[in-house]
Amino acid sequence: MPYYRTVGEVPPKRHTQFRQPDGSLYAEELMGEEGFSFDSALLYHAHSPTALRSIEAVEAEVQDTSPNHPLRPRHFKTHQLKAGGDVVTARAVLLANEDCTVSYFVGSDSSGLYKNATGDEMVFIEQGTGTLETVFGAIRFEAGDYLIIPASVIHRYEVDPSAEPVRALILETRGHIGPPRRYLSRNGQLLEHAPFCERDFHGPETPLIRDGTNVEVLVKHRGGMTQFVYGNHPFDVIGWDGCLYPHKFSIHDFEPITGRVHQPPPVHQTFEAPGVVVCSFVPRLFDYHPDAIPAPYNHANVDSDEVLFYVEGNFMSRKGAGIEQGSVSLHPAGHTHGPQPGSVEASIGKKGTEELAVMIDTFRPLDMGPGAKDSEDDGYAWTWLEGR
Repeated sequence: MPYYRTVGEVPPKRHTQFRQPDGSLYAEELMGEEGFSFDSALLYHAHSPTALRSIEAVEAEVQDTSPNHPLRPRHFKTHQLKAGGDVVTARAVLLANEDCTVSYFVGSDSSGLYKNATGDEMVFIEQGTGTLETVFGAIRFEAGDYLIIPASVIHRYEVDPSAEPVRALILETRGHIGPPRRYLSRNGQLLEHAPFCERDFHGPETPLIRDGTNVEVLVKHRGGMTQFVYGNHPFDVIGWDGCLYPHKFSIHDFEPITGRVHQPPPVHQTFEAPGVVVCSFVPRLFDYHPDAIPAPYNHANVDSDEVLFYVEGNFMSRKGAGIEQGSVSLHPAGHTHGPQPGSVEASIGKKGTEELAVMIDTFRPLDMGPGAKDSEDDGYAWTWLEGR
């Protein structure tokens, strides 16, 4: 994150004596990125965060992927996917490449403790409510929230039992997720032209203390899955400070950038990570040139595969394509795509849109996973044919 925060109790000077009521020292943990040359946080534990009792390999289901061959635009209806399980262990892989994995989840179970040691995670909540519990503290979530969880942060999901099942689109990256650099000053402050500001980002407000011994934590790493058993519960942090921490941002706080004519997709950009960008499409006024065409023009993003997750609203440019709430479209590099037949003319004179969608663009081709194959609409590639 681009700004500094302090939560709980911390000493006035880092790396100095900070003692518990019984006189023993709190245990410092410095969590840092890029070899401690980028963002970091300093946490103070009641117990040693390194005390492991056992380490065991975990046999996890491998969700194999295959290339998008022959090259086709694709449409996946995620609401057809099987429900059940928790956000950590029951993800259905839709798409993946060397830089990221895009998955979908629907279920009502709370999860165990987990950390992803391969990179950051972005979890977009389509439906449902609950609490993201982390070593930094807790964050409440609801529909429309992006949850950003830095690599190796121990966390779990507590799903509200009386609420509807959680539906979520999940992006796992091989690097770190943050706001686009062009939105930031040299010192990391969000600039005035950014479509959001620091006030829109919410992290834990207070420490989250849990007792327990022999506590299991599932760890994802490049070799697979491993189970760590810690001597004490890792949620024993009395305080922390720094610029690295889990946080949430609501898509409803994204302020759209509009113009006299149709604006290009980068104005919708929300996050970036190595090899991938994330954009938010929110309700907005259409272009105000007297001859403007609100519908997007046909386009060929020659360096990217484009993934669009349709959250809610009237998807004007996709009318007649079978797109619905929960749909995910894949428009790969090498495929020119655009509005469905009749959408361009129908858009003229419209004042605005109530669409809500999340776009993920990758700079390497995406392969398809089991979730994509189990939910694909095989007729989507032909929906641009007029009079079909």
